[in-house]
Amino acid sequence: MALPKSTNISWDESVITYEDRITRNGHKGAILWFTGLSGSGKSTLSRLVEKELFLRRCNIYRLDGDNVRHGLNADLAFSPADREENIRRIGEVAKLMMDGGTICLTAFISPYRADRQRAREIVPAGSFFEMYCKCSLAECERRDPKGLYKKARAGEIRDFTGIDAPYEVPKSAELVLETDRLSPRECVEQVLAFLQDHRILYLNDR
Repeated sequence: MALPKSTNISWDESVITYEDRITRNGHKGAILWFTGLSGSGKSTLSRLVEKELFLRRCNIYRLDGDNVRHGLNADLAFSPADREENIRRIGEVAKLMMDGGTICLTAFISPYRADRQRAREIVPAGSFFEMYCKCSLAECERRDPKGLYKKARAGEIRDFTGIDAPYEVPKSAELVLETDRLSPRECVEQVLAFLQDHRILYLNDR
């Protein structure tokens, strides 16, 4: 956990507890961390899950990799150090949302295991769930929804994950979504079943 540089600060507790939020919302706060190569289906699945949970009247918000780089992380590029800081900031934002009783979906390549582990460690056990979108590089390149692999192969983009920058596959993701084998609908059903099995939706499961 990063230590604050300021010393004359203290944590101010809310009069509303996490348990109060659970009771009102009808579900627990949680972080669903979608990770995988570009084109593996992270954004697609997170959007579909977001819609399903919204229809169930859940407090839900989605953080997408490209979106946050338009504002919060607009000062960061794609060097290893910038990637690390990108995920650190997102982890902290997701933590705040989870603590507020929201189910926060994140859709980031987040290529390094250590960065994902740090995001996990700053929240209580049982509230961070790694959703690995497992898809072969060949299939991701075939899809290439943004044309990024083509540019990376042509040398127009440097430090592109899967081409000239590494992606470290999760060793113990809570859920592995085989997006090159299953349809988006089938993957969404897996996520919803997972949330029900882990009692995240224990009051809104109706």
